[in-house]
Amino acid sequence: MNNKINIISSQHTESQKQICKKYNSDFNEIDEKLFIGVSSNLELEPINGLRHPKHGKMSGWYIWSGEWSNDDDFFEPLCLEHLIEKKPDLIKYLGLNVGFRFLADKKGYVDVWYDKSITELK
Repeated sequence: MNNKINIISSQHTESQKQICKKYNSDFNEIDEKLFIGVSSNLELEPINGLRHPKHGKMSGWYIWSGEWSNDDDFFEPLCLEHLIEKKPDLIKYLGLNVGFRFLADKKGYVDVWYDKSITELK
């Protein structure tokens, strides 16, 4: 495992736990060996994220901006280290448990909620 990722992740554990406490989520540490599904353009706002159960080599996290698409190539696998490089402000949400979603923008708007419908993969 990459020591750089371990250091970065451990630095953010406390902020992740605070977010979990604020939104009544159990803390569910992300497995740094698994991938996060991200849309190709994370520059649009707001940023959306949701956590499914882990499956295969995917952590269960899917993060996108702009309009949702059902296209097979809408999400690309990205490692945690590269997500942190692109969007470091998102790491604080990655401790939220399966079933949680978030919506955030650069102006400070944040919404976090539990969505039972995403707790099972179909």
